[in-house]
Amino acid sequence: MEKEITTLLDNETWEIVSLPHGKKPIDCRWVYKVKYKADGNVERLKARLVVKGYTQKAGMDYTETFAPVIKMTTIRTVVAVAMKKGWKLYQLDVNNAFLHGDLHEEIYMRLPQGLTSDIPNAVYRLQKSLYGLKQASRQWYAKLAEVLYAQGYHHSSNDYSLFYKKTHDSMVFLGVYVDDILLIGNDLEEIQALKSYLDHVFKIKDLSEAHYFLGLEILPVPQGLVLTQRKFAKELLQEFGSPDMSLVLTPLDSTQKLGPEDGDLFEDPSLYRQIVGKLNFLTNTRPDLAFTVQHLSQFMQQP
Repeated sequence: MEKEITTLLDNETWEIVSLPHGKKPIDCRWVYKVKYKADGNVERLKARLVVKGYTQKAGMDYTETFAPVIKMTTIRTVVAVAMKKGWKLYQLDVNNAFLHGDLHEEIYMRLPQGLTSDIPNAVYRLQKSLYGLKQASRQWYAKLAEVLYAQGYHHSSNDYSLFYKKTHDSMVFLGVYVDDILLIGNDLEEIQALKSYLDHVFKIKDLSEAHYFLGLEILPVPQGLVLTQRKFAKELLQEFGSPDMSLVLTPLDSTQKLGPEDGDLFEDPSLYRQIVGKLNFLTNTRPDLAFTVQHLSQFMQQP
């Protein structure tokens, strides 16, 4: 928690002021999370100060909230191109990404637990985005895009979270999913310069060659790379109490016809939707499940 507060202060996230007349401050809370590695071991413990953004009012505390993230098909394409060209696949993680976004609205926040001030009726006036704010992800994307544009990068018209810089003999691409960045290219000097610049502006963790990205385990083999979601699949089986189920070559008979009125209604529709949603994410590395999942996803409204 002390480390989080220090980061917020270094980033000049707020200034302490007395609450102006007629203004209502937003509450905040501490959120704790255990981060795990791909093998299931604990990577680190995190404490994060989060704004209760659900109390924000549209038009007053925020206007636009949409922010693009990279598509999974684009990630697979980036990996495939890197393997085809013989390029290395680098991974970066931006520290406290949302804290770098600039705020244009006048937002006040109550002091978090554990902090006090001698100023009467003291609150924080936010100058930078904070986790939990409805516009936080949009402001972070805008800030990152602005920094990359200044370095000569452009975004792809097919995927606004894929940035590239190309000259006659140099190509560098980076895919951005919120604070996770995948980086490939044939110009190692430009890649190193970009890493150094991003670290100077945002403070990043250079994770070297990619090994675990958005739940995808990236395993090097002599022929290239293998993408797998082994950890996710094991957790999925464990969650729904079926770790010992036997394997089948065909998960669903392709001639089986399902209708919206056939059979009894599912007891818990939300559970059905949860399972199908997670299986849909699993199809990123298990295309053999794609037919089954698309078939079952037609009945989400009334399973």
